[in-house]
Amino acid sequence: MSVAAFFHLSRPYSVREIAELTGAVIQETSPTSETSPVITGVAPLAAGHSGNLCFFISPRYVDALASCRATACFIRPRHAHLLPERIIGLLADDPQRAMAVAAAALFPQALRPESLFGASGVSPGAVVHPEARLEPGVVIDPGAFVGPGAEIGSGTTIGPHAVIGPHVRIGRDCAIGAQASVICSLIGDRVIIHPGARLGQDGFGFAKGEKGWLKTPQLGRVIVQDDVEIGANATIDRGATRDTIIGEGTKIDNLVQIGHNVVIGRFCAIVAQTGVAGSCVIGDYVALGGQSAVAGHLTIGDGAAIAAKSGVMRDVPPGGRYGGSPARPLRRFLRAAAALDKMARRDKPDAAI
Repeated sequence: MSVAAFFHLSRPYSVREIAELTGAVIQETSPTSETSPVITGVAPLAAGHSGNLCFFISPRYVDALASCRATACFIRPRHAHLLPERIIGLLADDPQRAMAVAAAALFPQALRPESLFGASGVSPGAVVHPEARLEPGVVIDPGAFVGPGAEIGSGTTIGPHAVIGPHVRIGRDCAIGAQASVICSLIGDRVIIHPGARLGQDGFGFAKGEKGWLKTPQLGRVIVQDDVEIGANATIDRGATRDTIIGEGTKIDNLVQIGHNVVIGRFCAIVAQTGVAGSCVIGDYVALGGQSAVAGHLTIGDGAAIAAKSGVMRDVPPGGRYGGSPARPLRRFLRAAAALDKMARRDKPDAAI
């Protein structure tokens, strides 16, 4: 059986081209030549071999670096002395970001989902309503459904069995993954929605009464601004009385739940299995760690960060660093955890930590 290569090299890049592309500086003592070695792939330090590009960000990986056989490696200037002489050093203040830029140039197909059918235009088996409006260059895979009045911009790909509801608007150069559903939504440009994501379904709205729960109509929309990425099987409920909004450049991981009426600012990062209850307002540049939970009707200020597995039950001020359940300022949470651990070990001084 042949080895599968799912992402193909755009073209080989010389080390000098990589340096120019990323703004890195080639280490003076590196084993370069007039022709400059060629990069044809990327790899982790432990698996790097000739033609590969790697990056080094922490001394904890110094053993892997010592055994690495890659052609070139992004590395911070202060760590350059750790680099074996056989490897070309590419000095960068942020090696991980430089690696991302280089990898995107080497393997651009990996940046967003492409047509799984290798199609152009509307594939056989796709169902596109006659009243839908598609700009030139839209790709629709087999089994996808596009409802009446939907509008899709040029350069957008709709994956197999994806559902685009009536009157949904999707901007240009977007990618909607297989089996995703997008209803009651307005989507900006360059948005990536991964397979299985659900946008625009009912929010969890019920009024309690003597005879049980009375369903509240969910009359709002989901508005996703430009350059947002939404992970696989994430769910974003449409608003009840106002729109659910995802701000420009925000990145949402797999298996995230966003409730109705939530407003998320620009350039946030929301990590897997996080849940945000209805009517929360989250500022710009906020980071929510994995499996964190935010109670309803709260405000999280600009630039705040919430640790993984935290339960946020009160407003968080701008720039706040919070952790624990209930969440509290991170230093206080860590001191409390350390004190509790010390008390637990007091009766058993020989117990393992």
